[in-house]
Amino acid sequence: MKKAFKMTMLLTVLTLFMSTIIVPQQANANESLNILADAAILVDAESGKILYEQNADTPLGVASMTKMMTEYLLFEAIEDGRITWDQQYSVTDFTYQVSQDRALSNVPLRADGTYSIKELYEALAIYSANAATIGIAETIAGTEGEFVRLMNKKAEELGLEDTKFVNSTGLNNSDLKGMHPEGTGETDENVMPARSVAKLAKALMDDYPEVLETTSIAKAVFREDTDDKTSMPNWNFMLPGLIYEYEGMDGLKTGTTDFAGHSFTGTAKRDDVRLITVVMKAVDSEGVGSYKARFDATRALMDFGFGQFTKQEIVPAGYQFEDQQALPVSKGKEDEVNIAVKEPITMMVRSSEKDAYVPQLIVDESLLDNGKLEASIEKDQVVGTVNLTKESGSDYGYLDGSASGVEVITTESVERANWFSLSLQAVGSFFTTMWTGAVDFVKGLF
Repeated sequence: MKKAFKMTMLLTVLTLFMSTIIVPQQANANESLNILADAAILVDAESGKILYEQNADTPLGVASMTKMMTEYLLFEAIEDGRITWDQQYSVTDFTYQVSQDRALSNVPLRADGTYSIKELYEALAIYSANAATIGIAETIAGTEGEFVRLMNKKAEELGLEDTKFVNSTGLNNSDLKGMHPEGTGETDENVMPARSVAKLAKALMDDYPEVLETTSIAKAVFREDTDDKTSMPNWNFMLPGLIYEYEGMDGLKTGTTDFAGHSFTGTAKRDDVRLITVVMKAVDSEGVGSYKARFDATRALMDFGFGQFTKQEIVPAGYQFEDQQALPVSKGKEDEVNIAVKEPITMMVRSSEKDAYVPQLIVDESLLDNGKLEASIEKDQVVGTVNLTKESGSDYGYLDGSASGVEVITTESVERANWFSLSLQAVGSFFTTMWTGAVDFVKGLF
């Protein structure tokens, strides 16, 4: 009896012990990652689907992550033919003074020197060189003040909510030697929410993927064959071969100031999946900011993305909605036309949650008259889009607030009825209306 009692107690203790190990691990996979940062976000780069976010809508300091907007405007100016990579920049008093401050990230520029846009860009993208960044801004817009206006205009075009740029670099304006851009305060800072930072990173890589050719360089030399030779290690220590290397990492931009803390926009690709992460003001377990803290936070987000999510087909091409496989048709030889999803919908989801997403039909109401499509109707005519809703569990949506926008089309054509048929339809409709009205009148008497 005593042995049986002891065995029962042992099994009870073992069960409780095992539950303390297993249950928290399951909870962590489905709840907050508790990233040690003021804000964080994880995004599938292809679709813009948000896989995780933490305080992602609060405007915070962005420091040198600002330079992603400078890069965007640079590539755009090159594309438009307004400047060229070989174009020479003549150093101004402003950029000369900033470049001599080695407490900031800089390559030294000579007061009487000229530099190609290409070498200034490499100094910006690899070493986050501030004076080189200002030189690019001056080349594109004439003054940094005018360039800041272009930055804010582009931010509005890209839908970067709650974003404010006051300079091209991300420095505090007080670091600009009293020459901060016109119309800005002497201690102003650039601010963005993590969601907008991620959206900017996605736009930059979508429109100008060649940026990764430079941001993936771990180390370069500025003016290698001159007396101004300067080593340019990349501040992204997660690149292959560096101290915090991470498989697939090839960008994108670090940022560090007292105001912004230690921040980082990272991107990595494995197989056919590319992720974007943003961490802002990262700290360690003791609340202290450091380079390691921002890379640890980034690693946690990346591991979660690559480890928990896979690309899966949620809706196949040709899918028909169970509750509405056709739309009613007026003035046609047929009373309805079948509809289906044009292309498959594939997105990043957890394997266990694939069946939690339900496709919903969003009909383009502007095409309907009294709830019907008017014939004639062509095959493959677009009549709406698909919206995916999740029946259970959290879903963070997309960077632009919408799903894939996959089209719903007609699967057949419907010819317009001839004159005689249309006349019969009109007569039938008239008598149906009269009969319905009479029935309603009689019902009203009782």
